[in-house]
Amino acid sequence: MKQIVIISGKGGTGKTVVAASFAALVKNKVMADCDVDAPNLHLILKPEILESHPFPSGFEVIKDESKCNQCGECQKVCRFNAISDDFVIDSVACEACGVCVEVCPQQALRLVPKVSGTTYLSRTKYGPFSHAKLGIAEENSGKLVSEVRKNAVKMAEEGNKDLIIIDGPPGIGCPVIASVTGANLALIVTEPTLSGIWDLERALELTRHFQIKTLVCINKYDLNLKNSKNIEKFCKESRIEIAGRIPFDSQVTKAMVQGKSIMEYPGSPPAKEIEEMWERVRRE
Repeated sequence: MKQIVIISGKGGTGKTVVAASFAALVKNKVMADCDVDAPNLHLILKPEILESHPFPSGFEVIKDESKCNQCGECQKVCRFNAISDDFVIDSVACEACGVCVEVCPQQALRLVPKVSGTTYLSRTKYGPFSHAKLGIAEENSGKLVSEVRKNAVKMAEEGNKDLIIIDGPPGIGCPVIASVTGANLALIVTEPTLSGIWDLERALELTRHFQIKTLVCINKYDLNLKNSKNIEKFCKESRIEIAGRIPFDSQVTKAMVQGKSIMEYPGSPPAKEIEEMWERVRRE
C-alpha cells in the first residue's frame, strides 16, 4: 500500500484542488483529509458518513454545583484567571492543570477526559474517505491527523485498495509532520509568488528531514512567469522534479463554487495538465 501526501508551505495554494482531481482520476484508492483544523475536501467529495467517533484529547475541569460553597480556594490558586468572581470556569482560559481540583475542600471539582474533535469514515462517488474535524480552539491536531491516517489504512486494507491519497494541512507544524511521516511520496503545491517560493523551501526542508521522495507542482504558474522561472531554477538546483505546471483558469474557480472537481470538466487546460501530472506522480 502506497501513501501520497499533498502539502504546501502555506494555505490557499491549491492542494485540495489537486487532491480532488487525483480522487477523480485514480481508481483503487482511499482519500484522506488531514487538514483537521480547516477541512474542505468534503465540500467537493460530498461524503455519505458511515461512522463517526468522538476524539478524546486532554482533560477539562467540571464543577459539581451541589457541592460548591464558593469558598474561593480554587480562584486563589488559578494562575490562568480561568475562574470568574461568580466561580464560573472559563473553558477557553482553563489549562486543566488540576491545581484547583487538588485544593477544593468540598471536592466539587474534577478532571474528566475532553472530547476535542470527531473522526469520520465515509464513502463518496470516488471511493472511501477518511476525515475529521477538530473543535474550535482545541489542541492535539497532530494526534487527530494520526487517527485519520490510521482509519485510512484500515479502510484500504478492508477494501483491498493499493493507494492512499492524503490532502495535507498547510505549513510545517505538528499536523503536517503527522501527515508526511511514513508517506511514500510528497507533492508540494506552490504558487509563483515571493511567499510561495519561500514556503516551498520550508516544506522541502521538512520532507528532506524525513527522507521522503518529493515532487513539486506550480499552480497558476502563468500568473507570474518570472517567479515561476525562479521556482524552476530553485528546484533544478535542489534536484527536485517539477511534476506539473497548472495554468490559471477561471473554470477551476467555477468548479469549486459548484462543489466539483476540475476533472469533471475534461478538456480544460488545468484538467489536461493535472492528468499528465498524475502520470508523472504515478511513475514515481
